[in-house]
Amino acid sequence: MDTTERPLPPVADAETWRRELAELRVREKAATRELDAIAAQRRRLPMVELPDYTLVGADGPVRLVDVFEGRTQLITYSHMWFEGKDWQCGGCTGFTAQFTRLGFLEPYDARFVIVTQGPIDEALAYKEKVGNRMDWYSTADSPFGADMGAPPGAGFAVNVFLRDGDTVYRTWHTDGRGTEQLSHEFALIDLLPYGREEAWQDSPEGWPQGDPGEKWFSSQKVAELYGAGAHHRD
Repeated sequence: MDTTERPLPPVADAETWRRELAELRVREKAATRELDAIAAQRRRLPMVELPDYTLVGADGPVRLVDVFEGRTQLITYSHMWFEGKDWQCGGCTGFTAQFTRLGFLEPYDARFVIVTQGPIDEALAYKEKVGNRMDWYSTADSPFGADMGAPPGAGFAVNVFLRDGDTVYRTWHTDGRGTEQLSHEFALIDLLPYGREEAWQDSPEGWPQGDPGEKWFSSQKVAELYGAGAHHRD
């Protein structure tokens, strides 16, 4: 007898469950191999040489080549920024709040930072307000943001770069749902029986489903949990 108003998956004996899990596992393994093949193709992409962009960091103007801080590989996340707003994009704020420990990139000679179209003083104040742990750079006075697929007032993107001496090359770019591969949030949520509970997803009849992003943390919630005034900062 059901003890909840929510619909439940059918109940099966252990043998049936193992058999159907094994059938699913075939597709999961095939998807893993396809992701491996995609990564292999990504490693074979050509790259494009970039001009000598200048961004602004916490200590003032900084050349893009120096954002690497001596490393050879760099990932940037372009955080959406809307001029005059107290709270910036909730999706970007929640997404980048995941990255609290990036030291694992050091053995790979790599770094991961945020770039945004906001002025650096406002960007750093927002970083503190929401408790973001990443290093931020402003592209407000540089064409870098727009050139990398995140123009003022719109857009978020991930870009990857390779440095050879003082020359920087762009090696990869994605935006939209392409950024999900960097997220552990969706990877965990997608394992749940009810998934993301968003209407666009293919779910069984009666499964809880609402508007896309309905259950995502707002920027205010991120600040409440992790920002300057929070009691616990993980």
